[in-house]
Amino acid sequence: MSELNKRRRLLLACGAGGVASSLYTPALTYAAAPSDWPNGKSIRLIVPAQPGGGLDLIARLLSDKLTQALGVSWVAENLGGAGGTIACITTARAAPDGQTFMIVNISTHGTNPAIRNLPYDPLKDFSHIGMVGGSPNVLVTGPNFSKANNLEALLLELKKLGKPITYGSAGPGTSSHLLVEQLSVATGIPFIHVPYRGIGPALMDVIAGRTDIAFPAMIAAMQLIKSNRLKPIAITAPVRLPQFPNLPTFSELGMPEFSSLQWYGLSGPAKMPKDIVDKLNTSLNKILRDPVVVAKLDSECLTVMPMSPDQFTAFIAKDIDKWNKLVKTRGIQVEG
Repeated sequence: MSELNKRRRLLLACGAGGVASSLYTPALTYAAAPSDWPNGKSIRLIVPAQPGGGLDLIARLLSDKLTQALGVSWVAENLGGAGGTIACITTARAAPDGQTFMIVNISTHGTNPAIRNLPYDPLKDFSHIGMVGGSPNVLVTGPNFSKANNLEALLLELKKLGKPITYGSAGPGTSSHLLVEQLSVATGIPFIHVPYRGIGPALMDVIAGRTDIAFPAMIAAMQLIKSNRLKPIAITAPVRLPQFPNLPTFSELGMPEFSSLQWYGLSGPAKMPKDIVDKLNTSLNKILRDPVVVAKLDSECLTVMPMSPDQFTAFIAKDIDKWNKLVKTRGIQVEG
């Protein structure tokens, strides 16, 4: 088995482990396919975040590659805010004609549905096309804790302060929010949540010292870590990353419950024609087999994980269940 396939299996293992009423009938109910799709019209690719960060990087790469593969322009559009809810509602309400798609992720279709009543159903209101890939989360800090070079030292400094510590997230209900709430439960350290309209602005404030810590996906933090603007403490992957061989996992530090995969995929509105779903899935998976794309995403600490539409839908359902169980068993309270 290749090293890449081993990493895919490990990421799958650490990934998917009460949903609001739906806007539409289940996504597996398909309409008749337009015979000329794609019909020359530009296709909208909604990004549930502000520019900057892992979502934006994936969206720009996919929009370029899908434009080449299908011969029509894919236009990425950033719709940040409300933890991705705005983007999800916009996508779910779009016509299922193959002209609107969205980059979905663990926050929009994993953590958010597990902890909040939402105006969309992550399974029934979407046609899930396929997985793109996954990246572990990483606990990072900035100049406020410059002397803390490992998890033990950081936790000790946090406890010594005797007051709540601020942390930035991509918004209420995102994995960067829920993971710090989980850290608070595990350590007894109080934290003050500072939500942003995307992880990019949150990380900028950690770098500036306006907030203390963050828990982003490695794909969003990698370049800032390499440039020494952020200090990495530990990652949620089951094994160390080859790009950061000295960065420990939470598991090896005695906290195996911190096992999380920041995953990304492609979805559209419910009731999308099966022919469009299958054709786009084939194109997507072909792109994910391109050595240049694989190398580009791997350099950003994201491992490609091609799936069929059914496999991706099942993955999302399992991930929601995982976060549901975590919230209930840990008693994590989430505002907003």
